[in-house]
Amino acid sequence: MKKTIITVVGKDTVGIIAGVCTYLADNGINILDISQTIVQEYFNMMMIVDTSGTEKSHSDMSDDLKALGVKIGVVIKCQREEIFQSMHRI
Repeated sequence: MKKTIITVVGKDTVGIIAGVCTYLADNGINILDISQTIVQEYFNMMMIVDTSGTEKSHSDMSDDLKALGVKIGVVIKCQREEIFQSMHRI
């Protein structure tokens, strides 16, 4: 299993979750865990996904999601699990 951490942050609007989840489903990426909150008008979502079912490279997936974020008005970032864990080690 190849895990990736996806974060989505921005002003809340209709369709954020639908847009991100549609991209993931269309590319064979499975959601393993998801958490989302809205604080006042701001949307925040963190997902752990399994990318072993996609033919996209991490770089292509990251670029695609970044472009999707621009289109829907949020910032979307992707990090490989091992890099995420290394950055958050104490």
